[in-house]
Amino acid sequence: GFIMSMYALLRSSKTPPSEEQLEECLAGNLCRCTGYRPIIDAFRVFAKTNDSLYICNSKVNLQGGQSVCPSTGKPCSCRSETVANSGNCTQNVTSGNQFEPVSYSEVNGSLYTDKELIFPPELIMRKLPPLNLSGFGGLKWYRPLQLQHLLELKEKYPDAKLVVGNTEVGIEMRMKNMQYQVLICVSHVPELNILRVEDEGLEIGAAIRLSELMQFLRKAVGEVSSQRTSSCQAFIEQLKWFAGKQIKNVASVGGNICTA
Repeated sequence: GFIMSMYALLRSSKTPPSEEQLEECLAGNLCRCTGYRPIIDAFRVFAKTNDSLYICNSKVNLQGGQSVCPSTGKPCSCRSETVANSGNCTQNVTSGNQFEPVSYSEVNGSLYTDKELIFPPELIMRKLPPLNLSGFGGLKWYRPLQLQHLLELKEKYPDAKLVVGNTEVGIEMRMKNMQYQVLICVSHVPELNILRVEDEGLEIGAAIRLSELMQFLRKAVGEVSSQRTSSCQAFIEQLKWFAGKQIKNVASVGGNICTA
């Protein structure tokens, strides 16, 4: 999970990710053995960090013959030695072999020409059909593509559960012993996926995913004056701690309002 999350971030980023993007990307992945700090430190080489962690920019020798870690350039006990290079920065030497530090701050995965596609374009371009599925015990699952079809289904099944990311139904069925015979997925209804700026504010569809809303709000904050986007900034701060990225990618605005 950690590796695939970081892989997706690096492959989809046109510029090196920031440390904030890195930690946000890894949120939602659980570790039961090593803890999170070493994992984040390992992935930090891909983030926009200070190059002094990877390239020595200091001309001053360490006092008392302290060792320097070849990975971080900081004092440690990993048996590395520093050799002063007159006129240039200090070079790290490990076991008698010259260590050539490398900066990862210029990594740009979007420049790779031989990389495979992240998501098959055939699936993106595929025209989705409306679904009508039947399951065990008379369970029914519908996916309407038009608002009128959704209204007709809701009139026919007034007790039907409306879902988008379907992140809450499992909890309700397991923890609250709730049962649903008819589920209607409204994630592809155009009227529920509106996200735009109006003269009086923002129009946000109920089926908009939380990650999509967060990205939209960040763009608005960067383009509009802070006096008009203070509430947007508050939403961004709240969404950062609301859930992991995997949940925010599927959870909807309307669904969380209804279950709040």
